[in-house]
Amino acid sequence: MIDVTQDVQPLNLLRERSAELIEHLVTSRQPVMLAVDAETRIVVQEAAAYQRLLDLAAEADEQEGVRQGDEDEAAGRSRPASEVFDEMRRKYGIPG
Repeated sequence: MIDVTQDVQPLNLLRERSAELIEHLVTSRQPVMLAVDAETRIVVQEAAAYQRLLDLAAEADEQEGVRQGDEDEAAGRSRPASEVFDEMRRKYGIPG
């Protein structure tokens, strides 16, 4: 488990060595905690790792799953179940 109180980096890291930070994020898939005035204030994470975190949250939290489903529907990333079932019936020759 990641402890946000450990391995905290100064916010200047983002400004001064952003390419190195991004490479670290991509290869380690671990977030980096950035501090402002010696206090952890920001977490930076690689996009795929963040998506995995969202997916795990959706599995663990029914409301998060519903929220993501609503978001997918609003963005046009879903279809009615009846369309999917009709497609499956045609594809596999299943009588309706």
